[in-house]
Amino acid sequence: MTGAIPALRLRRRSLLAAFCLGAASALISVPALARGPDGIADVAEKVIDAVVNISTTQTVEAKGGEGRRAIPQLPPGSPFEEFFDDFFKNRRSGKDGGLQPHKTNSLGSGFIVDPSGIVVTNNHVIADSDEINVILNDGTKVKAEIVGVDKKTDLAVLKFKPPHPLTAVKFGDSDKLRLGEWVIAIGNPFSLGGTVTAGIVSARNRDINNGPYENYIQTDAAINRGNSGGPLFNLDGEVVGVNTLIISPSGGSIGIGFAVPSKTVAGVVDQLRQFGELRRGWLGVRIQQVTDEIADSLNIKPARGALVAGVEDKGPAKPAGIEPGDVVISFDGKDIKEPKDLSRIVADTAVGKTVNVVIIRKGKEETKKVTLGRLEDSDKVTPVSVKTRPDGDEKLDTQKALGLDLAALSKDLRARYKIKDSVKGVVVTDVEADSDAAEKRLSAGDVIVEVAQEAVSSASDIRKRIDQLKKDGKKAVLLMVSNGAGELRFVALSLK
Repeated sequence: MTGAIPALRLRRRSLLAAFCLGAASALISVPALARGPDGIADVAEKVIDAVVNISTTQTVEAKGGEGRRAIPQLPPGSPFEEFFDDFFKNRRSGKDGGLQPHKTNSLGSGFIVDPSGIVVTNNHVIADSDEINVILNDGTKVKAEIVGVDKKTDLAVLKFKPPHPLTAVKFGDSDKLRLGEWVIAIGNPFSLGGTVTAGIVSARNRDINNGPYENYIQTDAAINRGNSGGPLFNLDGEVVGVNTLIISPSGGSIGIGFAVPSKTVAGVVDQLRQFGELRRGWLGVRIQQVTDEIADSLNIKPARGALVAGVEDKGPAKPAGIEPGDVVISFDGKDIKEPKDLSRIVADTAVGKTVNVVIIRKGKEETKKVTLGRLEDSDKVTPVSVKTRPDGDEKLDTQKALGLDLAALSKDLRARYKIKDSVKGVVVTDVEADSDAAEKRLSAGDVIVEVAQEAVSSASDIRKRIDQLKKDGKKAVLLMVSNGAGELRFVALSLK
């Protein structure tokens, strides 16, 4: 047995040598670009000094009385016993053995965009920090302060006093990126500092439902924890994105990383430097997706645009003549393919600017002029109330249609479902469990305001409209639905 191991190693060496020779022969005929562009080293050398590490300190409050229970129980003589005794016992205080408040450190990345000491990073890198330090590529550590943050795009701008002349980088045009184009990520993964990785643009305008204005660049350049806030460069050494997120079951790179595009970043940075906050444009509408069913009901082919579900009374859209049921297909000369396109473009448009908004209303295109207001950002989330069928033996005069029990609005029903007096239409009193209406989340207490863009006031009105649509060969019907507070949305139900 003792001679078997050397023999095995010998065979492996022979195989390895044969493989290397074969690989070398193959590489001779492979173009250099297939192994990556030669310019990566030049770009890295040019921009590396503009990339910084972000070190933050945060005080974490410990809960009293939990310290003793939090100490791990280790076997006597364990090599970690002394470590844990020192770590926990030195931090215990008080009769109950509670832990004292302690400081935690975290590291991220950033980059210098102005030699005066302006740094861009992610908001989540510096959020809730007591102290922020910028560590330059030469190891110099300088205290920094926050200029401004934008939670919705997860961006932050910092400033510090330069200890010596700095290298700064410029933003490139992320809109010009092509699929398959080479990009370079530089950052501070796992606190290793100044790490360069390269890959290609895997996708553009990626929406992963992480925020209201997202249109990420997806790349397979290795991005890991600590790369957050670092720059994504093109081969001209321009910043085309800020590395922000990864998808990974293990916490390490699996080749799916996301960067905020430079077109978004540049606008946010300009406003944060100028105002210390974001001043986004505001149209004053609530919008929803134009599904295939809704598009068919509105005679829009192909399905596109953003359906206006509601108009704010004091918003810019109302005096411009935009109404619920309109479909916005163009804003300020830019095509709107889906609701998030409209949200992003409106937000990026200057407050007070007058723009052309092209809508489709009852199958015809119209152009409205709107002067944008300013969006007042709020982190408040309005909870969605789920209504159920009320208890009681009161008998209602209802009719069935589309899997719904429908009744005329009365004083009692308004009180039961807390429906405002300003809401007009036909109230839903019950929904069949397996119906299309239940799948589209209609519930008792919802009020049907319009059917196929015509107002209704009774269940018989709804049945007549449905019968006519079936005769016309329609496959679906578009309902305008209000909740008790008067907030509108559109729901397309199958007529089959």
